[in-house]
Parts: sequence; C-alpha cells; structure tokens
Amino acid sequence: MKHILILGGSYAGISTAHRLLKSAPKSSMKITLVSPNTHFYWSMASCRAAIPGGFADEQVFQPIAPGFEQYPAGQFGFVIGEAESLDVEGKKVVVSGTAGKQVVGYDFLVLATGSSAKGGLPFKGLGSTDVTKDKLHEFQERVKKAGTIVVAGGGVTGCEVAGELAYEYSRDKKIILIASGPSILPVAPPSVSNLAAKYLLDLKVDLKLRTKITSSLTLANNKVELTLSSGNTIKADMYIPTFGLVPNSSYIPSTYLNSDGYVFVDEYLRMKGTKDIWAIGDVSCLERPQFLTCDRQSAHVAKNLVIMLNNKAPLEYKIATRPIGIQIGRKTATGFFGTWRLPSWLMVWARKNLFTEKLKPTVDGSLF
Repeated sequence: MKHILILGGSYAGISTAHRLLKSAPKSSMKITLVSPNTHFYWSMASCRAAIPGGFADEQVFQPIAPGFEQYPAGQFGFVIGEAESLDVEGKKVVVSGTAGKQVVGYDFLVLATGSSAKGGLPFKGLGSTDVTKDKLHEFQERVKKAGTIVVAGGGVTGCEVAGELAYEYSRDKKIILIASGPSILPVAPPSVSNLAAKYLLDLKVDLKLRTKITSSLTLANNKVELTLSSGNTIKADMYIPTFGLVPNSSYIPSTYLNSDGYVFVDEYLRMKGTKDIWAIGDVSCLERPQFLTCDRQSAHVAKNLVIMLNNKAPLEYKIATRPIGIQIGRKTATGFFGTWRLPSWLMVWARKNLFTEKLKPTVDGSLF
C-alpha cells in the first residue's frame, strides 16, 4: 500500500484527495491530508465576504474532516498542522501542529499549500482558520467605521474589492482605487479593462491611474496619510494594498523554487528534479493562480497518481487557456477568454454568488 501525503487544505489539496479516494483501488493507497486549517476557506468569495453583510461565515468556511468520514477507516488521515521542512531524499516532511512536531513519511507527495495575500489581508487563508476568521471580522469592522477607503492595485483583487465596497457604500463612503498603469486590469484585453473601469466609475469609485503610493504614514488618530507619486497626499481611514500573492513554500528547499518562491514543475506537474513529488495550484509557477486552472491541475495529478499506482507511465499536462472573470459589485461583471471579451450578462449570471454554492460539494467530495 502506497502512502500519498497531501500538504494543504486548499481547493487543490481537498479536491485531489477526494478524486483519489473515489478513483484509486482502496487497497492500493492511504492518504494523509495535512493542513493548518480545520475549515476550508472559499477565498474566491473573499472580496465580498470581507464587506460587512457580504457573506456569513458558514457561506465561506466549512469544516474539512466531516467530508472525509465517508471513506473506509484507515484509508484517510487528517493532520492539523503546518509543513515545516521537506526532506526530498529522505521522503519525509516535518509537520508542526497543536500536538507538537512529527515526521511524516510518504511514497508520493502532493504540494498544494497555496498562497497568502501580501500584508496579511483576509483574501486568502492566513495560517489557521481561527486567524483567518479573526482577520476577516477585524477587516469588516474597519470597513464599517471608515469614511474614506483607499484601495491600491489595479489587478483583479483591487478592482473587485473596490467594486464591492462601492456597491455597498457609494453613498456613505469615499472609495478611491489607485493603479500605477495607464489602465486597470493590465492582463486583460483593452475592451475588458475599459468596461471594468466604466463599471467602477458608475459606482462612483474615484479612479486614479498612472499613480503610485510612494509612502504611507499611520497617524495618531488611526488614519493613514498616503503620499502619491504626484507629490499629493491623501488622508484615509483605511488603506487596502492589493499587490499580489506570496506562495506558501517556506518549507521547500530553495533549489526547487524560482526567485519569487514558486515551485518549478515539469511537464507532468512534478516538482523539477524529483520523481514522486507534485506541485499544483497557487504554489506552482506554471500558470496564473486561478480556480479553473487549479481544478484542472488537481484532476490531472489525481489521474496520474492512479496511473502510477497501476505501474504505468504518467501523462503530460497540457496548458490550456481558461476564461477569467472579474466581478465589479454585485450586479456587474466582465471577463475574457484569451483576447476575447466575454458577454457581461454571462459573467453576471455565472458569478452572482461567487461560486459559493460549490463550497459544500467541494468539502464533502460530491463535486468530483
């Protein structure tokens, strides 16, 4: 019997575990899932969940363990802890948790530890479920009290956060979105960037393009003073920098990581230079962090592991273009597929609940 160790209670980790348990011969493997989180966090809805009244906790958090109780005893184990170090040659991981440190060996290892939002913002998990919930609630309280809120960053997260804030509070609060480029959403076709900007302006967002924040100073009254590249300053009650993600890869030897901390992978999604380790989702350097991409990588690795359990050669992974959607408030959205702008009505229909209806089916495995 092969021991498959999966690090990370992310979508990538949970979906891979369920896929394996549903498709591999029961006598051929045992799976251990390691996560510092007791609950799975539906971070795709975090930009709305962070706004007071957006989503209740139970709509974005679900306990992980009950979803795996359906499988035979001895076939699945759940360890609440965090990977501290990886010994590639010795095929073991040091895990630190509430019960102290333990060494967990493996035959096959799946790295699905995801990423964190820079600055400790609750747009991704923050180390443990309790910490993430506390930060989310703290963020909500700050939003309630703020009169002027500055969102920095013209990427997807920045635009979605500004849109959610403006949809809820355009009459009561001043929402400012600062982007360094000549347009927002630089990865999107111009037609999508322009439409998203229109939606934000319609929600009365003060959009400042070609502008950078050169410094920030916390004042005595808990306000923040931001100095802009123009030399002007803005005083705000809340400052939300949305400058990308940090991969949760500190436990991985640096030789397997690129300069930004993402895992190098080969054509099979294996960590480069190894035979029995795979990296999927946000921690991998192969593709942009995205739900559809993560799901596709999970399905591929699960299929390959089943193939290898049957002593056959794994299949190569093929990169494919996936659609990207951007929600601007609750009633407008846009998106693109390659260079094509997708119909707004389709994006609004598809993303109206930010896929929260998939949370429970993901955790209990019925989605797979």
